[in-house]
Amino acid sequence: MKLNELKPTPGSRHRRRRVGRGESSGLGKTCGKGHKGQKSRSGASIRPGFEGGQMPLMRRLPKKGFNNAQFKTNYAIVNVQDLEAKFSDGDEVNEETLRACGLVKGVCDGVKILANGEVTKKLTVSVDKVSAAAREKIEKAGGSIAES
Repeated sequence: MKLNELKPTPGSRHRRRRVGRGESSGLGKTCGKGHKGQKSRSGASIRPGFEGGQMPLMRRLPKKGFNNAQFKTNYAIVNVQDLEAKFSDGDEVNEETLRACGLVKGVCDGVKILANGEVTKKLTVSVDKVSAAAREKIEKAGGSIAES
């Protein structure tokens, strides 16, 4: 096969619609736009939500309430079983090391350690938050926690 032998897949290319070229074409005279009205004129485009001068729905409905979601503190969640799997005995656990081993990804305001699973390794944990049960498990295994 050569470059000059390449052809598009049959049916993938369509003929250009030529409007206003006689009645028998199916798109003669009004060119498929009907009679009169704003959308039949040349250059006609109506912005989304425009209702012909009537007060639009988005302006008719009352705006009410306050959403606090944009101010929420978003913590990346890491369980102690993940620490057990990814870290060895005596390692330092912080946000940088968690990102390096792939446990924390994307944008977050901090890291929180939760108590799902078991931990047997002695780890030095310094993150933003640690649940009470996770703290107990880490300290029971001989590790220490320094919340930043």
